[in-house]
Order: sequence, then C-alpha cells, then structure tokens
Amino acid sequence: MVAQGELVSIHQTPYLTIDSRLDAGNRYCREWVLLFLSDISRDFYRQFHKQLQVNSAVRTVEEQKRLMRHNRNAAPADGDTASSHLAGITVDLARKGLTRKERKWMTTQLLQMERRGLVEAVEERYQSCYHVMVSSKYSDWRDDQQLANKTPGRAKAN
Repeated sequence: MVAQGELVSIHQTPYLTIDSRLDAGNRYCREWVLLFLSDISRDFYRQFHKQLQVNSAVRTVEEQKRLMRHNRNAAPADGDTASSHLAGITVDLARKGLTRKERKWMTTQLLQMERRGLVEAVEERYQSCYHVMVSSKYSDWRDDQQLANKTPGRAKAN
C-alpha cells in the first residue's frame, strides 16, 4: 500500500509526536487520516500547548495476529470484523498523561466528529488510548470548512 501511494507517512510535527515504540514501518496511514491528525493535533496544541501522541497506526495481518495473543481487546486479523488498522484508516492516540480537562476536550471533539459521520472513536481504558477510525469523508468535510472560513460574510464553522 505504501509503494502504491495508498498510505502516507506520519511525521512528528510541533503539534504531534509519535510513540518511540511504534516501528518506522508502521508510521503510515491514509491521506485523510493524516489530515485528521494534523487538524486535531494543531487544535489540541492551540488549546493546551501540548503535543498529541500517536501510539499506533497501520498494521500488517501478522502484527495483528501477534497483538491478538496478548491484547484481549484486539480485533481479528481477517473477516467482517477485521481490525481497521490493517487498512490504514485508524490511529490510536495516547490518553495516558492527559489531564481531565484535556480528556474532556478530546472526547468532545471526537463526539462532534462522530455526529457528523467523520470518525468512529472509542476511548479504550485497558490500552489508555483513543482508537479513532477516520472516514474518507473527512477530506471533503475539511475542504468545505476551509472554503466556508474563506468566504466573505460567512462565520467560521467549527
């Protein structure tokens, strides 16, 4: 998928960091997921002056099977309920280390995006992360938001 250009690399930015335990070969996602990461990490940084951390992104089938051996919450590596990490459309964002106020902000943002059909998010307690599957609709929604913010006489949309 990387060779075919279906996955793009996730890089650290002033707003986003990557867990050092995440192998370089797994620091990839779909383009719209990278846009989501860019937006939410920038907004989080503006609010709290702190980086968000990516703990997990794309996985191979073999990695998912290995994960299933020790993580009881891990989705299957195949079938109708296979992990969305395999397709590069899901990232896990660290929840550990966030304050109550930061967690509330993140939960509110993710719920608003869920209501718009842009993400499906789960706050995993055992893994202490936000498991976020990002819809391909995110790109179009983002473009619409940017257009609305540039149109004279229109209020900025959140």
